[in-house]
Amino acid sequence: MNIWNLLKCGIVFHKKEQDMYPEELVAPMRKELVEIGFNELKTPQEVDDVFENTSEEETTLLVINSVCGCAAGAARPGIRWAVQNSDKKPSKLTTVFAGVDSDAVAQARSYTLPYPPSSPSMALFKGNKLVHFIERHQIEGNVAEAIGQHLKKVFEHYC
Repeated sequence: MNIWNLLKCGIVFHKKEQDMYPEELVAPMRKELVEIGFNELKTPQEVDDVFENTSEEETTLLVINSVCGCAAGAARPGIRWAVQNSDKKPSKLTTVFAGVDSDAVAQARSYTLPYPPSSPSMALFKGNKLVHFIERHQIEGNVAEAIGQHLKKVFEHYC
């Protein structure tokens, strides 16, 4: 049985106590964002470094990536479309992966307060100030095109 069949059956291996998904499973999902210019943040320090080294004029898109269907069917394709089709884009494109890089995700979520933990989700910062947040419930049931168009408008407004 390959890893995809095991996931479909609800069998998940724990690589570490805090990580829910094996790297082999998430590697293609990570790649979807990395190949369009996203910087993966895998430790709390990498998350902090992004925000500590961001000027007030810069914008940062932080994507909390996920293995769920709405991430695969709507969030990542919508993000890809927005990044590839927007004239204005965030200065920095960053991502953490929920269920895999747990410590980095927890640190990233500390920057998205007062919003509750949500994955997938997308946060846009101007300097270190959170200016726009898209929660999972806003992604679920939406199509990639709608998310992409929404992000494009957000980029035009803030970037």
